[in-house]
Amino acid sequence: MAALFKARRALGLCLGGCRSFTQLAELPDTHQLLRQTCRDFADKELTPIASKLDREHLFPTKQVQELGAMGVMAMEVPEELGGAGMDYLAYSLAMEEISRGCASTGCVVSVNNSLYIGPILKNGTEEQMKEWITPFTTGEKVGCFALSEPGNGSDAGAASTTARQEGDEWVLNGTKAWITNSWDASATVVFATTDKKLKHKGISAFLVPMPHPGLSLGKKEDKLGIRATSTANIILEDCRIPLGNMLGPRGAGFKIAMQTLDSGRIGIAAQALGIAQASLDCAADYALKRTAFGAPIGKMQAVQFKLADMNMAVESARLLTWKAALLRDSKKPFIKVHNPF
Repeated sequence: MAALFKARRALGLCLGGCRSFTQLAELPDTHQLLRQTCRDFADKELTPIASKLDREHLFPTKQVQELGAMGVMAMEVPEELGGAGMDYLAYSLAMEEISRGCASTGCVVSVNNSLYIGPILKNGTEEQMKEWITPFTTGEKVGCFALSEPGNGSDAGAASTTARQEGDEWVLNGTKAWITNSWDASATVVFATTDKKLKHKGISAFLVPMPHPGLSLGKKEDKLGIRATSTANIILEDCRIPLGNMLGPRGAGFKIAMQTLDSGRIGIAAQALGIAQASLDCAADYALKRTAFGAPIGKMQAVQFKLADMNMAVESARLLTWKAALLRDSKKPFIKVHNPF
């Protein structure tokens, strides 16, 4: 009897929009307004064209610029640098709603906020932040993050891309793989080895404009999904950049990469959450419209149980994502390291 009540209750939530539980949470007014604004934007500007963007591999240029005007492309960046000056919980809320409308657009927002701007905001000098962050807050420009390589995936400690100093320049050589936003980016954070003897402690981070002499792009990958974002290799062949383009101290690249990925996973969790919410909304809508034996299948207990379980999983994921964002905002540990021993 309790299970049936749970199923009926969850079905009512699903058919009503699947957000009743989290609406009970006391979000600050600014966060509620941001969430509703992003939800409205997704419904009006993204959902109607998401299929076309994905099917035809079209970068959402207009939509990204509109999100930039809303402050969403630089959520954590202080206002004096052109950003929204909000926290990671706000970023998570925006990511969920945008990804619910279009997962590709959510991916573009995620990479620009957490993978490109994130490490510069944390490790850049004042001059670097003005040059490499402010122009990327409006949506007119987006950045990317060049860590992965063809032979070692995302293992930052095994970076075979090298950077050697020649006079007042760094000379970069190597190939970075599966770089999101690559064909549409105006700059990238590149990780390269400056001292092989030091292994992961000999890796440094660099800021490279795009396009740039010595930097070329491979063919766009034909992916299974999120195809409105461009994904390709970045090829560096004697790519010369000024010494001042090093991000953080020499040898700090591995630490910068790990910190960036830790924070970035919160945004990716919010992206997955938005996709899951959209899937649940579609399932609930189908349960209302699809009839069998003279009634909507949503009235069948077996379907109600499925929707109840889906709703519970989505709500649980939402609360876990919010918790991680709140812990990060409170400067508390927000990652869990699995150690079976």
